[in-house]
Amino acid sequence: MKCIINRRAQFSASHRYWLPELSEAENAEQFGLCACAPGHGHNYELFVSMVGDLDEYGMVLNLSDVKQVIRDEVTSQLNFSYLNEAWPEFQQTLPTTEFIAWAIWQRLTPHLPIVRIKLFEHPELWAEYEGNGMEAYLTISTHFSAAHRLALPHLTLEQNSEIYGKCARVNGHGHNYHLEVTIKGEIDPRTGMIADLVAFQKAVDEYVVEPMDHTFLNKDIPYFEKVVPTAENIAVHIRDLLKQPIREIGAQLHKVKLIESPNNSAEVYCTADEAIDPVLSTEEKVLVQA
Repeated sequence: MKCIINRRAQFSASHRYWLPELSEAENAEQFGLCACAPGHGHNYELFVSMVGDLDEYGMVLNLSDVKQVIRDEVTSQLNFSYLNEAWPEFQQTLPTTEFIAWAIWQRLTPHLPIVRIKLFEHPELWAEYEGNGMEAYLTISTHFSAAHRLALPHLTLEQNSEIYGKCARVNGHGHNYHLEVTIKGEIDPRTGMIADLVAFQKAVDEYVVEPMDHTFLNKDIPYFEKVVPTAENIAVHIRDLLKQPIREIGAQLHKVKLIESPNNSAEVYCTADEAIDPVLSTEEKVLVQA
């Protein structure tokens, strides 16, 4: 029986986004504060996912062995380092979150049956790499606060209450929504980026956060005048709002996850032909890390 196990590790390192072929002004324009000398640092959090059959002891791999491999091949070399100089590949390609994930895969795959590398630069920015050439995923998380009421206009209060429970109460209720937006694309061999991070963040802020923050969704957002603003429908609307802006920054929207509360969330995906998979879950998934 196949099983995926996950191992967590950490390292602290600094880096700088700077290309010597560009002028100081050009670097500043492209990379913003990340171009400032001598660089800046992060506490990176790494998750290594591995797959295999269960052995007679009920394990895929001996976690002590896994821990040692990750330490020898990655964390002992990157911890308290200046990443631009830590590994030769970072001298050719900037050590962005997505490219570091790619590089870690290359270091570990000869030793471990990896299926995914997930690297957090900080809690609101992370990258994933799954071994598909130079294709990677980049996720930013943000939040907005809004109120809504779940009710169909052609039904009575009693009928809506049977469907939506307390959420049908006439004066509505509010949430602090947590939003995760994931894009995918090819890692640029020089900048290490799949898209301009500043442009990515700006698109999410401009098309989603600013219009929706501190609103009554049913009344302030025209789309929800006729569509019930469930977590699922809000996620679908955010997906539709972001597809074109993300395309314009040179990437593809991959996933929108909207967390309405610690107990409820919805995810919608985009495929290459822009067909959308159904909402995968309306409950928060829980992953037990080894």
